Amino acid sequence: MARKKTKNPETTRTPIFARGPFIGSVAKQAMPENEMLPRSAYELIHDELMLDGHSRFNLATFVSTWMEPEAKQLIMETLDKNMIDKDEYPQTAEIERRCVDMLANLWHAPCFKEHATGCSTIGSSEGCMLGGMAMKWKWRVRAKAKGLSTTKPNMVMGSNVQVCWEKFCLYWDVEPRYVPCEKNRFILDPEAAAQLCDENTIGVVAIMGSTFDGRYEPVEKLSRCLDRLQKTKGWNIPIHVDGASGGLVAPFLQPHLKWDFKLSRVKSINVSGHKYGFVYPGVGWVVWREEEDLPKDLIFNVDYLGGQMATFALSFSRPGAQICAQYYNFLRLGQEGYRKILQSLRNTALYLSKEISKMGPFKLVSDGSDIPVFAWTLTKKMNFSLYDLSDKLREHGWLVPAYRMPANREDLIVQRIVIRNGFSFDMAELLLNDIRSALKYFASQPGLKQKQTGSHFKH
Repeated sequence: MARKKTKNPETTRTPIFARGPFIGSVAKQAMPENEMLPRSAYELIHDELMLDGHSRFNLATFVSTWMEPEAKQLIMETLDKNMIDKDEYPQTAEIERRCVDMLANLWHAPCFKEHATGCSTIGSSEGCMLGGMAMKWKWRVRAKAKGLSTTKPNMVMGSNVQVCWEKFCLYWDVEPRYVPCEKNRFILDPEAAAQLCDENTIGVVAIMGSTFDGRYEPVEKLSRCLDRLQKTKGWNIPIHVDGASGGLVAPFLQPHLKWDFKLSRVKSINVSGHKYGFVYPGVGWVVWREEEDLPKDLIFNVDYLGGQMATFALSFSRPGAQICAQYYNFLRLGQEGYRKILQSLRNTALYLSKEISKMGPFKLVSDGSDIPVFAWTLTKKMNFSLYDLSDKLREHGWLVPAYRMPANREDLIVQRIVIRNGFSFDMAELLLNDIRSALKYFASQPGLKQKQTGSHFKH
């Protein structure tokens, strides 16, 4: 007996907004019972996503929101490739290896035998985790050799670190020791960091491009402080550089700055390929100075899909598309292209920060001289807060965060702008016009009640 077909009123001939899914509520908690046409599903989701902010107007995020059409095409062609299947996708694995070697050379790693030691990651937060794990394992070996306890490791960092470092300390049972902010210093103080170190310190984290104000931390000075500590106390404490934002900026804008593997105490560096590597979200990198700086205990050799492979990332299955896109940028732009783009972005940041500082109620916290990121605060008490200004700019589509500075300076509220590839000088002028319009509006509202809290923006 033939099975009776269920009549489905939805057809391709039915006008799209007269179809069933559009004349009732969309499933939100339980999977719907019936299927729908592909175009219907697309349109429903597409329309909801229009409620998001426009990514190109998002001046809060460091993450790339623009790539060339050829890069997009390459991503689409490689979306189905799983990076971990190295035996099935050997050329994608080779491209990953080339990127690691290029970064190691860019950061002045000592000569390596065949290939540098490093890997791609899902963003640089995973790179931070891997760098921290390597430091803990190396410290444990040193402590055991001296007959010391290995139960109370600690890590020293500034209170301005990204939340991934707090997570690392929690997940891997490491005591975090924070150097607090002081007055107008919002980055790590090397002398204060050295004072927090002891025989149980697995390493010190230095940030190249703080998310709070865009400044570099003085890695060379920190290295000298730890050198003195080793001479007086005998503690050989390594440095991990969190170059999430600045690792692909400093080599091009500040080539003479000493922060990378030129300093022998720097053992590992991470960077976000999807920040100033100019790749869409989903790729980071971590590189070790030398092969011996990655403990062999953290490397797993597995027989997977018919091939032997070494793996030391936290994630297993990972997308290959963004890795190919990273290699595209390295080939397409070269050092000259990266330098031109970054110089243009810094010029725009310096112009914007200068113009904003001229407006009267604002005082710069940083001006965009390091990475193309700057922050400002109010010079005096006004009838509006920076949270109000953030809301007013949102009316024009701009997403400009207002937030409190880290521990010990939580009294200071700032706004910050990140200038990324795809943000033109013309857009900067449009933003300035909208800030001026907002100031005129606030001046016309003397009784405005100040907003004291902002969005859920987090670093």
